[in-house]
Amino acid sequence: MLTILGQTARYCDGIARRGFLKIGGFAMGSAAPASLASLLRAESISGNSNARSGKAIINIFLGGGPPHQDMWDIKTEAPREIRGEFSPIETAVPGIQIGECFPKLAAIMDRLVVVRSVVGCDGAHDAFQCLTGWNRRSVESIGGRPAIGSVLSKLYGPRDPGIPASVALADKTSHVPWSEPGPAGFLGAAYQPFRPNGKGMEDLTLNGVTLDRLEDRKTLLASLDHLKREADARGMLSGMDAFTEAAFGVLTSSKLANALDISQEPAEIRERYGDGKPWKFQYDGAPTCNEHLLMARRLVEAGVRSVTLSYGRWDSHGQNFELVRDHGQKLDQAVSALVLDLEERGMLNDVTILVWGEFGRTPRINDGAGRDHWPQVSCALMAGGGMKTGQAIGATNRLGEYAVARPVDVQEIIGTAYHNLGIDVMNTTIADPTGRPQFLVDIREPMKELL
Repeated sequence: MLTILGQTARYCDGIARRGFLKIGGFAMGSAAPASLASLLRAESISGNSNARSGKAIINIFLGGGPPHQDMWDIKTEAPREIRGEFSPIETAVPGIQIGECFPKLAAIMDRLVVVRSVVGCDGAHDAFQCLTGWNRRSVESIGGRPAIGSVLSKLYGPRDPGIPASVALADKTSHVPWSEPGPAGFLGAAYQPFRPNGKGMEDLTLNGVTLDRLEDRKTLLASLDHLKREADARGMLSGMDAFTEAAFGVLTSSKLANALDISQEPAEIRERYGDGKPWKFQYDGAPTCNEHLLMARRLVEAGVRSVTLSYGRWDSHGQNFELVRDHGQKLDQAVSALVLDLEERGMLNDVTILVWGEFGRTPRINDGAGRDHWPQVSCALMAGGGMKTGQAIGATNRLGEYAVARPVDVQEIIGTAYHNLGIDVMNTTIADPTGRPQFLVDIREPMKELL
């Protein structure tokens, strides 16, 4: 196993950029390590005609369950013990109002879609449904359902040999399910997203290591591998050479490292996104790391097809309104910056943005000024992807308890994302380990309002 050491630095989420890439076994967000070579090998199998597509998705998970009635669905007619402390504000689209904590998003509502009637949440306190569209128990016996990023890795493969198809930015949270990278499920470990966690990212560049030294280590790896090849009666290992070459290509090109390095951005761009500090209400969840959204833009620009990240800790059983004031204004800055940045670069129509959590929160405010879990209905914010934006879809009743108009199932949102990515969800299947074709979602028609 080869490790190339670099200097130590830190990003806003505390990721130490040292000792990261190990040829033959770098972190893939999987219980079973998968090598870079095996990832590239698996992704190359697809041969899909859309392999050069510039379409991508940035899936921003609001871990803990954001309060729908304090964000995009303010209930002005409800009693105060349900309505809470926030007032609605007008947006750039006449007739659409959102919560007062989101003035920057209100100003670009013509580029956004708010969904006020998300249903189908299973109540689990994790990111699984927002990443896959499925209940965690679905086909669990054969590995479970794959996330969007893993499906893209399988169907499309990488756009660039030096850039993984799927990247998960969320650093591990104390409540681990809030930082799930997106499972490969029954597709297997080779389709897990690249996850720049743990020891960091500095080793994606050749700091302090010349190409000659890299070649020497490459030769050493080949020598050590000779024993395995002698034992390989079927000659399967000989077919791995091209993918090992590609793995070393990631090191020598440093494309991924450059994409992850936001210090290369102009100061005015970094200021537009902000850093989300000071971090408050984090506890066992993710920080409000605005820099991850800038990093996500850089990654999709470099060729990554799917970026997932966990933003904030929204499990507001207490101090709900203080939390929303803090998290809301930071999310407002980061997401509005991301949308405008993509638009200015001519990328917005190709990049789908999802902003949502695992469920909503109770209409009635509890004794701790908080809201508790409410799977009956939740909300989502969507942008980009060539969708018809400037819409508010669905409605809940006067108290925000349940959907009364156009309930939108979680799977419809995932299906719409697939559609935006150029995948025909009506007909596309992937074979599971038993050979049975599996559809990507059960509800296979994308949201007609957005087409």
